Amino acid sequence: MKTAVIYWSSTGNTEAMAKAIAEAAGAELFAVSEFSGKISDYDRVAFGCSAMGAEELDDSEFEPFFASVEGELSGKKIALFGSYGWGDGEWMRNWAERAKTDGAEIIGGEGLIINETPDADGLAKCAELGKALAN
Repeated sequence: MKTAVIYWSSTGNTEAMAKAIAEAAGAELFAVSEFSGKISDYDRVAFGCSAMGAEELDDSEFEPFFASVEGELSGKKIALFGSYGWGDGEWMRNWAERAKTDGAEIIGGEGLIINETPDADGLAKCAELGKALAN
């Protein structure tokens, strides 16, 4: 099974999550600015983006990328993850609903969120998500 983890990170927190997920999943790891493939080439994909502004996806790189691949998500198993520093995770709930509307099946429920820098427990949750992504 071919798996990708594609992420955007402002502070490195979501990047740390992405690395832990990719390692546990045996997945290819890409910063969103480095991904030049096609989502359809992958059986499963994890998308990561930290909360920005008023609990929203980064609008400089990640939002335009995600909008461009939404048409390829129908029937695909995906995972969503990201870090946040404020709010209650509204950006993840909105993102998960959007992906479900696109026809994606979200692995692990609504997405994994971690407040600020992932600690050992948070990295363990990332590894669990990576293992679920690989199965």
